[in-house]
Amino acid sequence: MRALKWLLFVVVILGVLFVVGDRVAVSYAESMAADKIRSSQGLEKTPEVSIKGFPFLTQVAGRSLTEVDAELGGMSASADGHTLRVEKLSAQFHDVALSSDYTSVQSAASATGNARISYADLTKAAGGDVKIAYAGEKNGRSQVKISPNVPVLNSLEVTGSITVSGNTVRLRADQIPAMCRALPACQSTVRSQTDHVWKLDQLPGNLKLDKVVTQPDGISLTASGHDVKLPG
Repeated sequence: MRALKWLLFVVVILGVLFVVGDRVAVSYAESMAADKIRSSQGLEKTPEVSIKGFPFLTQVAGRSLTEVDAELGGMSASADGHTLRVEKLSAQFHDVALSSDYTSVQSAASATGNARISYADLTKAAGGDVKIAYAGEKNGRSQVKISPNVPVLNSLEVTGSITVSGNTVRLRADQIPAMCRALPACQSTVRSQTDHVWKLDQLPGNLKLDKVVTQPDGISLTASGHDVKLPG
């Protein structure tokens, strides 16, 4: 009976040591992964990386991690002298394959991502004292209210649509008011302020944008990918 108690005690101690060692190992791996992602993606700050699943060490032994999540912070995209800031970007990678020497990641079977852009940053990116605000959705298209700066017209306001494709975010006025079209150069002036294209070249793992939704407090973007190559 005494020997059994000692055996149980030893088993418990070994279990505790395994858990502690496992958590130390995953913490170290998360830190290393965060540093590599920052350097490879050119991020402003070191991202927060979380490796899911337990135990971690058995996942490493099988050279496959169940899930790796990354909070990447902000990023920027420039076009025609205007910079669009993405204030928050996160990504979730599933079935992540490790290299044969266990020192780097190679790919993920699938991945999803989420990003957010505030109307303040969208307004700043449009330039020229343009104001952009929430306008809901119409016919399945996410819309914004755009107030361009046209000196000859007071309180001009147009509705614009935001669309995404690949790594590109597009903003375009749906229609220019008739009173503007009747004035020389007015339409081109408005279009120069309302129509923009930004490419988000820093999307992790070459994820592709697949949906945009306008919300009262900002614009939400989602991305996804399969057989995603990861920075290693």
